[in-house]
Amino acid sequence: MSHMISEGELQAALSGLPGWSGKNDQLVKSFTFQSFREAVTAMVRISYEVEETNHHPDVLISYNTLEIRLCTHDAGDKITDKDLRLAALIEKVVEGLL
Repeated sequence: MSHMISEGELQAALSGLPGWSGKNDQLVKSFTFQSFREAVTAMVRISYEVEETNHHPDVLISYNTLEIRLCTHDAGDKITDKDLRLAALIEKVVEGLL
């Protein structure tokens, strides 16, 4: 079972997740790469973490920009600890690519 994140917990967690924000009950971040291919490559690498955790984000790729939105659907589309953990994993993956 996922733990629903309070506003205070969210703000504390965001301090350790640079560039992520809480918008409309979602964790959101956009990553900018040198090319479309690099953005797609990043998403492919992120997909391994996504499948491992069985927690799937909403994703938008627009040319060289990859936008990721996280919320937990089985918790009423709210932000939970699952989202914070996946955001941290995504950061580690992308850090090696930028």
